[in-house]
Amino acid sequence: MALAVASSSSSTAISARSFSSEIKAPQLGSFRVPSQAVTYSSQRWSSVKAVNAQPKRSDSIVPLAATVVAPEEVEKVEVEDYEQLAKELESASPLQIMDKALEKFGNDIAIAFSGAEDVALIEYAHLTGRPYRVFSLDTGRLNPETYQFFDTVEKHYGIHIEYMFPDSVEVQALVRSKGLFSFYEDGHQECCRVRKVRPLRRALKGLRAWITGQRKDQSPGTRSEVPVVQVDPVFEGLDGGAGSLVKWNPVANVQGADVWNFLRAMNVPVNSLHSQGYISIGCEPCTRSVLPGQHEREGRWWWEDAKAKECGLHKGNLKQEEGQENGAANPNGTATADIFTSQNLVTLSRPGIENLARLENRQEPWIVVLYAPWCQFCQGMEASYDELANKLAGSGVKVGKFRADGDQKEYAQKELQLGSFPTILFFPKHSSRPIKYPSEKRDVDSLMAFINALR
Repeated sequence: MALAVASSSSSTAISARSFSSEIKAPQLGSFRVPSQAVTYSSQRWSSVKAVNAQPKRSDSIVPLAATVVAPEEVEKVEVEDYEQLAKELESASPLQIMDKALEKFGNDIAIAFSGAEDVALIEYAHLTGRPYRVFSLDTGRLNPETYQFFDTVEKHYGIHIEYMFPDSVEVQALVRSKGLFSFYEDGHQECCRVRKVRPLRRALKGLRAWITGQRKDQSPGTRSEVPVVQVDPVFEGLDGGAGSLVKWNPVANVQGADVWNFLRAMNVPVNSLHSQGYISIGCEPCTRSVLPGQHEREGRWWWEDAKAKECGLHKGNLKQEEGQENGAANPNGTATADIFTSQNLVTLSRPGIENLARLENRQEPWIVVLYAPWCQFCQGMEASYDELANKLAGSGVKVGKFRADGDQKEYAQKELQLGSFPTILFFPKHSSRPIKYPSEKRDVDSLMAFINALR
């Protein structure tokens, strides 16, 4: 929305003669202020001062005794209660929330665009009719399709995306010391910190608010309490210090399926990777397609634990996970009901799984899932695994489960090849070392094919 500066005719009706005349100085008491010729430039006056402009010096020789100084008025700045505002907007539509954000912050707010389904944010901003800014983090490792999508979006909306890049010296140091794919060995956090978090921090230092595509249903156990608006708990804004940046999440309460319904209804361009099975899209080495029924975050950092599938951009919105490590609670700190409850399924204790792993000549082969009941990926395969147990009942193959979170996690990682939840192992009849199921397909037929190939 363009801002127009207009002046009324009555306030500007100054004759040309008055511009060239000399302005006479007024009399103040017994002192006379020397008259000074005032010339006017034909250029338009600007009401905007440069940031570093110095105040104009006064050449008046009027003594202080003859000067009346008006008391300064201190402007009262109202502090917005964003917790209250979040409650008021909890039932508002994404369009209403977007409009409110743009109205409040104008040019000091920008949309963070990743090149995925968060293009919905740009469409909502476009629908408000207000001006808006968009920025994106170019990590240098994005898919070619994502770069092409950026260009499509710019042309479709007639905008220029403000790209942020990582520091070349930091990237060079990381790659030279650890190689191009170190994240497969020691986790993605260091690479994300260099290529994403620090560039984001620089971008946000020039803003007072930002808009993200976070949704509560996006990540298991980490984003389910995202508010529609909040004071950013991690990053700083233009004014610096805690509380200097506001974070808006217009689609926080929207389901992923509803976002896609909106994109289709509005004929919004989307990243071509979505048609190839990609849902959550990030850097090329750390993103892959998912299978029908799999959670979208399973396509990100698939070699890591489910609770670690965050890059650090939204660290302040992640739930505390203290209860998760004791093996008795989910990331919310509340009790979680156990899963895999078929009567044909054996629950293994720590001594039980240790004995099974030590045996070199077993009477029967076993298939065992290493799981955590709070993990959405484990919950997603519960029905198929229970069906598998019922199907294999009396077949000579035992089906078991071992809860491998909490105190058991370190042992499972060291001795049972646990990488992320769920991990499925097949213990052959005449071999001590278990064989890890390599696929993400966890339907009954795929699991049966794996078993039949080995028993």
